Amino acid sequence: MTINKQRLLVVIVNYKTSELVCSMLSNLTSQLDPTIDKVCIVDNDSADNSAEKLAQHITDNHLQHFVELIASEHNGGFSYGNNLAIRPAFNDPIQSPDFYLLLNPDTIVTASAISELLEFMNKHPQAGIAGSQLEEPDGTIQGSFFRFHSILSELNSSLHLGIISRLLSKWTISPEMVKDECLTDWVAGASMMIRRKVFEDIGLMDEHYFLYFEETDFCLQAKRKGWQCWYVPQSRVVHLVGQSTGVVSGNVKCPRRPKYWFEARQYYFIKNHGYFYTMMADLTWGLGFTLWRLRRFIQRKQDTDPENMLVDFWRNSIFLTVFNGKNKS
Repeated sequence: MTINKQRLLVVIVNYKTSELVCSMLSNLTSQLDPTIDKVCIVDNDSADNSAEKLAQHITDNHLQHFVELIASEHNGGFSYGNNLAIRPAFNDPIQSPDFYLLLNPDTIVTASAISELLEFMNKHPQAGIAGSQLEEPDGTIQGSFFRFHSILSELNSSLHLGIISRLLSKWTISPEMVKDECLTDWVAGASMMIRRKVFEDIGLMDEHYFLYFEETDFCLQAKRKGWQCWYVPQSRVVHLVGQSTGVVSGNVKCPRRPKYWFEARQYYFIKNHGYFYTMMADLTWGLGFTLWRLRRFIQRKQDTDPENMLVDFWRNSIFLTVFNGKNKS
């Protein structure tokens, strides 16, 4: 894969998933040109010997020439880990990459996934970010491209009411999947390619986010600078959902949302829309979800909501954090 001899850096942030990373490296490296492409694995202070296992795997498979391992002594989250790899490469005066591909450790890159993204980016100079089509192991397509969060999207996602969803279809965070490439607001960070010039314009990823909302925010900052974000379904990546984060979904009850999810959501809204808008977003979601819980109870619908979600949401809302001095962002 040597499209115009442009350099590519693949960044993988690992946290206690060394076996997944070792497994993905074999099919990943077969798609790269070791003379110009590099892979950088950042171990985010896993404290389970992940760094040692990864180092041994790299040595045993003779990958030292183009796979680098950074063993961080601090787990600063997804943005922090990616920046550890991106920053030195970006500042390299001789071999700075033209493109950066962020990959989750719980992904399996199919045969032409990377080349399809590179080809698309080369054909579309205004495309600053492009994301792959994410799939289940059985081929079922996952949500891979999204709309930005807004007050109306918060109402829609909290109420779970068909008529409201139809009325607010233009504000649904996860639109219906399409077969062709399309412009979108943001793409999943599980497989996201970024043009170097985007970093030049907006800087690296915001490390205030520990996990969640960081790719949403990054795509928003890029859009505000005039860059396009695209969904490229020709690039197919298997995503073992939840293996790297521990948060899964489906027709089973979801685990309790971690505190950093609420912190990331609130930081995103305050940073990009201000305090009043965040108040309205919190009020809308909280009231909408309260109504949904009442309707679910009355209609005896299956409870698949995250454990303790309603109480956790209000406890972490702007009304009980920022205004009580609990938010330190």
